[in-house]
Amino acid sequence: MTVKALMPVRTLNLVAPLPHKGTAKHTTETAAGLQARSGAVTQLIGPGLRQGDVDSANRRSTRLTTPGTRTSTTATRTSTTRTPKVGPELSADSSPYEFQDLVQAWLDCRANKRNTASALAFEERLEANLCALHDELCGGEYRPGRSICFVITRPKPREVWAAEFRDRIVHHLLYNRICQRFYASFIANSCACIPGRGTLYAAERLERDVRAVSQNWSRPAFYLKCDLANFFVSIDKPILLAQLAHRISEPWWLRLAETILFHDPRQNHELRGNAALLARVPPHKSLFNAPPDTGLPIGNLSSQFFANVHLDALDQFCKHQVGARRYGRYVDDFYLLHESPQWLHHALHQIDAWLPATIGARLNPAKTILQPVARGIDFVGHVIKPWRRTTRKRTLATATKRLQAVAAEDVFATGNSYLGLVRQASHSHHDQAQLVNVLRKRGHSYTPDLDKIFRRAS
Repeated sequence: MTVKALMPVRTLNLVAPLPHKGTAKHTTETAAGLQARSGAVTQLIGPGLRQGDVDSANRRSTRLTTPGTRTSTTATRTSTTRTPKVGPELSADSSPYEFQDLVQAWLDCRANKRNTASALAFEERLEANLCALHDELCGGEYRPGRSICFVITRPKPREVWAAEFRDRIVHHLLYNRICQRFYASFIANSCACIPGRGTLYAAERLERDVRAVSQNWSRPAFYLKCDLANFFVSIDKPILLAQLAHRISEPWWLRLAETILFHDPRQNHELRGNAALLARVPPHKSLFNAPPDTGLPIGNLSSQFFANVHLDALDQFCKHQVGARRYGRYVDDFYLLHESPQWLHHALHQIDAWLPATIGARLNPAKTILQPVARGIDFVGHVIKPWRRTTRKRTLATATKRLQAVAAEDVFATGNSYLGLVRQASHSHHDQAQLVNVLRKRGHSYTPDLDKIFRRAS
């Protein structure tokens, strides 16, 4: 006669603390295992898992290989946590990522926004909110929520659209998954929203290209600098989706990219700040006046990344079709360098004809410049001149004016921020001295090399 042992039921919280790795929790053991090992846990079968364990990070359970009777348990729901469903393993189509990838996206999203109201509200019930977002993504029910619209006035009036915190997590999830495959195809002089390729990188690359084309300023050379008119507001979304589909072969990730891309924040938004400032934004630069399926909101990670994908076609055209050996781009500002102004003039006509026919963009004639490099090239806040690189005069004037008017409690942070910006230029001593004189009059001391100030003594 066979005797079957009954196992006690254990009630467990299967959600592990998310700032750490998910932990495996032992649920039940077989009768044979209990008799043989007298209560000891079963043998390890993988990285930190045992037979019959539940992996809360990957939301799956391992199968028992020893004969016996298994008693399933049901986790209870508390007021602060939401229990994941323990059952059949999710298919590749419904869950093409690990739950820990969503946790990493949350960590990336909160890196510089930890004390914002939206981040704090989301983290009040962090585990429940992350699990709910995971279920929506896997079930195909995810839809972006409400966006916040506000207007900034420096350096010029512009609309900024901020997505909800949970939507920004999804942006990071998509970005972390697909960014590297696109970055591998970008040219070296494509900058902005790429790790290690900010304004300083762009200015140094331009300075290197100028010295190469002019043979260390010993020969005359010319530059063509262009800007796209109303770039973000005029992006054609169907064209951009085709560019994304060229490198995103997984159907689930392509559907997620399409959901983010074609979300229209105008349909569900909250206007914050002074509503009168909205009238100061030029109508042709406002997303409210953009046609359907056109335009990306400024202020989201997805928009910046999509803009780079969209303009990679321009980079490839200038490098391989036009034949520009010295070319660089920062968002929608780009330059070409050559010894011949006639060659640059011909290249301008090629680009001007290619842009509207291929990606639906056009050049801004008011910001198209063709001049000798010896006159100086104003690019990404720097001015490149023979044997020196300085800060743009308008940037320095704005910094001086703001440091004179900013509140006393904000002088320390604002002053060090501007000093850090100015010292990126190779010849910045005079500009640093000008800022330090303003800060000295406001009661702050400074280091001898003029690159840092100290807090005012109480």
